[in-house]
Amino acid sequence: MRNLLFFLTFLTTTAYSDQAGRKHAENDLHAQPAVRITVGHRDADITGKDNRALQAAVDYVGNLGGGIVEIGPGEYLMRDSLHLRSRVTIRGAGEKTVLKKDREYRSLLAADGDFGEAAITVQNPEGFTIGGGVYVASKSQRNFHGVCATILNARDHYFTLTRSMNADIMMHDDGFAATIYPVISGYHLQDARVENLSVDGNRSENPTKVDGCRTAGIFLYRGDNCVITNCTVRHYNGDGISFQQSNDVTLEKCVVESCAGFGLHPGSGSQRPTVKDCRAVDNGEDGFFFCWRVRGGVAEGNWLENNGGHGMSIGHKDSDNFVRNNTMIGNKRGGVYWRAETKPMAAHRVTFEANTVRDNDGWGLFVDGATEGTIIRNNVIEDTGAGRQSTGIRIGKEAGAVVLEGNEIKAADRLLDERQSR
Repeated sequence: MRNLLFFLTFLTTTAYSDQAGRKHAENDLHAQPAVRITVGHRDADITGKDNRALQAAVDYVGNLGGGIVEIGPGEYLMRDSLHLRSRVTIRGAGEKTVLKKDREYRSLLAADGDFGEAAITVQNPEGFTIGGGVYVASKSQRNFHGVCATILNARDHYFTLTRSMNADIMMHDDGFAATIYPVISGYHLQDARVENLSVDGNRSENPTKVDGCRTAGIFLYRGDNCVITNCTVRHYNGDGISFQQSNDVTLEKCVVESCAGFGLHPGSGSQRPTVKDCRAVDNGEDGFFFCWRVRGGVAEGNWLENNGGHGMSIGHKDSDNFVRNNTMIGNKRGGVYWRAETKPMAAHRVTFEANTVRDNDGWGLFVDGATEGTIIRNNVIEDTGAGRQSTGIRIGKEAGAVVLEGNEIKAADRLLDERQSR
């Protein structure tokens, strides 16, 4: 009877969402997400303390075409991602709502993971459970070639997955599986929101560092018109917030700190991102990394401090972006770096204005590669006396025309233009 009721409920909600999920529904009321569900440790529509309770609420609201899931105060143990749904807003109670990643288990593969295969065989099955998240990769097949999935079924050392391999993950290449996953993730969706909550990546119990191409504290893949606001990501052993091939994403008033990878990572092919009033502090790599083909974006009012890489990096086909009113302080590999790309792949027509670039190691700005149409104006680029930022602006040998207007520069070498020697 219980299964029958569940099936009938599923059919009913699916019928409703046939109208509510459409861009142009039958009438305006159909197009307005209405349902609101609360989740909490107690006194909520759904009670629980882990990802299963949160996911039940998100899926219920998603099946009704959208609405709001409110997560109450407390810590929620995440054994898999919280998988976002289109038109669903996830709203926490600020810093009091903490989604904490569970500890990592890891095993070498006991059989090759073939391209397109949606299953793995591991040497040690401890910690791999049905419904849990898993990351499968190898020494050479990582980044875009690794895969994050959820375990569907198990038999001894053999596990079936929700996603198939993106490459051949071979035993001789140290192929492995680990219980690694974004704490919050969304695939193939639109109009989702995440707001007012914290993510704890539990880095001390997750020793494997991962990239932002398939993982991050908060991660989107082909998630269009999504908003992430007033969220904090700490101690994730990878990027803080990353989105790949996702258009018109907005990040506002988010904090990423003490993560192992990039802080803020607008990812490959993501068009027109807006990243405003965010902070990336004490992360292991660049505070803000424009990945490949990120065009038409705005980075405004962000604070990028004491990161292990550059304050900001921009490069491969990252053209027509505006960077304004940001602050980059004390970053270990320099303030802002235009990466060394050939002309077809360089970051063209980047406008960099009204920023403060202070006391970064080596240089404030380095316009490298065969860039064209770069505008640098009305910025404060300074070394305050520590001697760290010895060069204000460095322009590489291959750079095209760079407009310099109204900048206040304090450095031992105000301008180093390597084009003069070519």
